[in-house]
Amino acid sequence: MFRPPFIFHRGFDMRTPSILALALLSLAAASFVHAAGKDPAAICAEAEERYVALTGQPSSEADGVVVVTMYKYSFCPAQITVPAGTTVRWVNVDKRTSHSVLSPTAGMPESDRAFPDESIEFTFLTPGDQDYLCGPHWETRDMIGMVTVTE
Repeated sequence: MFRPPFIFHRGFDMRTPSILALALLSLAAASFVHAAGKDPAAICAEAEERYVALTGQPSSEADGVVVVTMYKYSFCPAQITVPAGTTVRWVNVDKRTSHSVLSPTAGMPESDRAFPDESIEFTFLTPGDQDYLCGPHWETRDMIGMVTVTE
C-alpha cells in the first residue's frame, strides 16, 4: 500500500555543517560508485520492478513529482537533473530496511525514517548541484545522491 508523503516538521540540525563536510568528502570519494559487488543497473532495475508492483505504474509516470527509489542501500537513480520548483519523492521499496533523506546544501533537514512502502518528499527551489544522503547509511554504505537543479 502506498502511503502519503512525509511532511517535514523538524528544525535545522546544528550538526549539519559537520555532516555536510563529511558528506561532501564521502561523495567525492564514492563518485557514485557503489560498494564492491553491487551492479547499480541491476539494483535500479529491481527497484523499478518493486515500485511498479507497489504503485501499479512506472516511476516515470508519477504525477507532479520526480521519483527516486531507495533500494539495497542505493538511490535509483543516484543523479537527477530537475528544474527549480520540482518536488522529488523518495520511495522506500526495500522489504526490511528504513531510510531517511537529508540535504544540507538544499536546506533539507533529516527526515524521519521511511519504512518499506513509505515515501519522503522535498521541493528543490535553489539552482545548482545539491547532494542528498541517507542519514543512517551514507557513511557505511555510500548511500548518496545528487540533484542538479536548473533555472
